Amino acid sequence: MTQDADTSKVQGEGDYDAARRYDKAAHEFAESGKVEEAARAARPKTPEEAEELSRAERAGKAHSKGEDPEFGNKGAPLAP
Repeated sequence: MTQDADTSKVQGEGDYDAARRYDKAAHEFAESGKVEEAARAARPKTPEEAEELSRAERAGKAHSKGEDPEFGNKGAPLAP
């Protein structure tokens, strides 16, 4: 079976080129000085939205196997 040029770019379980592009973009964003602005823009706009986000966070953490011990976290506190 032969592979054409497009499918041969898939590299195992991940696309290393895509990962490098993402890492570069994330680093550039972090260095851009726009992180605080983006965080403020992402805040919940209403108390209802804040409660919805808290419920979603609790639901996600309920399915978690816990924090990665390599990072030394004891777990981030749940949003109020």
